[in-house]
Amino acid sequence: MIATETLRRFPFFSFMNDAQLKAVAMIAEEKDYKKGDVIIDADTPATSLFFLMEGSVAYYYVVTSEHDPYYKNEYYISDFNPGEIFGISALIEPYVYTAAMRVEQPCKIIKIEASALRALCEVDAKLSSGLMHAIAKAALERLQQTRVQLIAAAKP
Repeated sequence: MIATETLRRFPFFSFMNDAQLKAVAMIAEEKDYKKGDVIIDADTPATSLFFLMEGSVAYYYVVTSEHDPYYKNEYYISDFNPGEIFGISALIEPYVYTAAMRVEQPCKIIKIEASALRALCEVDAKLSSGLMHAIAKAALERLQQTRVQLIAAAKP
């Protein structure tokens, strides 16, 4: 559990009322990570949603092959910075992480238990709608960043 004031400091949570903030705070915890820690592995169950408070986390797309079980290649996409959410697959079926996240600079993260958050969304349509809006916005921002990187890589 974390203090509701911790969540209230960040614009991402601004759509939540006091009761929603309290409910989310009850299923959240602050975690510290050191450089090199793996927070998320690709193709694993999405059990938590993460919010970066301090530090930096690198986002990698992981490519594997069904024909070669030993083939695995990671491609750096970008860094998450304080104030950003990641692990959004925790709220999107089939609830499997699609990328890997590693700590680049020591960081402090809010970790929110996914199944409990989904249960809250089942009984609170406004919370569900607000979270999905915020998650969609984060996904579109990442898509835009990826498009910029593709264009930059394609130019001679």
